[in-house]
Amino acid sequence: MSRLGELGAKLYRGEVGYDFVGKRTFWYGVSILITIAAIVGLGVRGLNMGIEFQGGAVFTTPKTSVSAGQAEKVAEEAAGHDAIVQELGTGGLRIQISNVDTTKADQIRPMLAKELNVDPKVINAELVGPSWGEQIANKAWTGLAVFMILVVIYLAIAFEWRMALAALIALIHDLTITVGVYALVGFEVTPGTVIGLLTILGYSLYDTVVVFDSLKEQSKDLAKQTQFTYSEVANRSINSTLVRSINTTVVALLPVAGLLFIGGGVLGAGMLNDISLSLFVGLAAGAYSSIFIATPLVADFKEREPQMKALKKRVLAKRAQAARDERVPGEQGEDEGDPQDVLPGEAQAAVVGPRTQPPSRGRGRGRPSGKRR
Repeated sequence: MSRLGELGAKLYRGEVGYDFVGKRTFWYGVSILITIAAIVGLGVRGLNMGIEFQGGAVFTTPKTSVSAGQAEKVAEEAAGHDAIVQELGTGGLRIQISNVDTTKADQIRPMLAKELNVDPKVINAELVGPSWGEQIANKAWTGLAVFMILVVIYLAIAFEWRMALAALIALIHDLTITVGVYALVGFEVTPGTVIGLLTILGYSLYDTVVVFDSLKEQSKDLAKQTQFTYSEVANRSINSTLVRSINTTVVALLPVAGLLFIGGGVLGAGMLNDISLSLFVGLAAGAYSSIFIATPLVADFKEREPQMKALKKRVLAKRAQAARDERVPGEQGEDEGDPQDVLPGEAQAAVVGPRTQPPSRGRGRGRPSGKRR
């Protein structure tokens, strides 16, 4: 078995693990800082909306020897607006200029033809109205709202309302971070970006439901025992599915990273960036939120219930009593301080330091060991 497989088996059995729930305050702080940075970036820089949302013209040229950088300067001088130029596989160029009407497009075409040394008639001009992008945005918002409502209803029925609320917060967290990264990076927002944002919702929810299902299974009849608290069971659920979540995330990120860094960065296929960036950031944020946000939030919500509070008191009281019972007479002074709580899955043999052998039942008090003479 590989080392990762052995680690996964140990995590599943509870032999090892990281205290995600116990250190949730730290990870909440990290998430808050990331979210604030995303919101500030969105408010300061804003989103670079594509031509589909702002309206404008798209000029497609035949094969030319002019580079994309030179064509971009020419287009911006002719239009007076920022232009986006992409090289096509045919050797031609795709020149995209926002906020351009029909009259302005007719003026730009001959100027482009002159600078690019091509016939104006062979340059194809296509006008895009902002109403089309507005319709896409409205449908996206409608689809997002319907999706969120259905998610809350499903999780409330399949699990409970606390899990539904935690999953909703995690989804909003993922969307905010993804949109904030778009604002900070300055990538153009296109219909492909909208599709990518809607796609990551399903993946983020899937990863969260996997952990919730494990938590639901392990927390059955939890109040009837006095060994573990709800937070400890929640932490064990995260650890038991941790390797699975990591493997699923890595496998999903590899092809998306190929589209983003190789397709968009190396090969220069800029249109791939529209959807690949949202997928890459959203997949990573979804895996993060399912581990560090959603399940710890459920533990916070559940620990406020009177039943779970009473369970926690019983568990801690039993552990304290067990720690007192295990002390050997004459050694109480060496063990000062409060007894340590036993977390799920921790091996009892892992106690550091030598342990004193308890007296044997067959020996009398005060008698020396060995045979009688």
